[in-house]
Amino acid sequence: MSLFVCQDCGKEFTLRQDILDRYPGWTPQQCLDCKNREPSPPQRSSTSSTKSRDLTTGEVLAEFSGGPKTGVFTDGASEGNPGPGGWGAVLVVDDRIVAEDYGSEGHTTNNRMELTAMIAGLKMIPADTPVDVHTDSQLVVNIITKWAEGWQAAGWKKKSPGPIANLELVKEAYALARSRPDVNIRWIKAHSGNRWNEYADALATAYRRDVF
Repeated sequence: MSLFVCQDCGKEFTLRQDILDRYPGWTPQQCLDCKNREPSPPQRSSTSSTKSRDLTTGEVLAEFSGGPKTGVFTDGASEGNPGPGGWGAVLVVDDRIVAEDYGSEGHTTNNRMELTAMIAGLKMIPADTPVDVHTDSQLVVNIITKWAEGWQAAGWKKKSPGPIANLELVKEAYALARSRPDVNIRWIKAHSGNRWNEYADALATAYRRDVF
């Protein structure tokens, strides 16, 4: 059996060789759990989104107060995969904003936006600063903390068939993380009342609202 990485949830999965033999040249992109998941309403494409509202940053600050009060929080979103999308990153200390950044692309994917947000967030951090960087993308966490080291050692190739998706962004994010050894990249559950994760989401989805 061959080993693959799900581009939605980031988990490794296998397929029997007889299945792969039916479709020469095909590289599966989803594990069975993600492939069989019920489609959600077209709010935003995300690996773990359960949000039903599209809040502004001001609404987030008024409504949410939970979660970590210091750190970097990043998020990416796309409507359709691919489709129009956006990203956002915010650095906070003691529940106060120190820096933030956001942007959008007309035709992109959720994973590209998540990686772009992570890159922007890492750039906010001085190289010698210990800080937690939070993302609700398990795929991004796994790429930077588990897989990229092996990919780089193998000449930026993975064990499973096919190229590394979004390689230029993967390389940049990994290099930034390596240059900041005191940074901890952590997964945070999406839309569970964490104030600054919700804020990063509002930055990431600002492109589709009339009011920022």
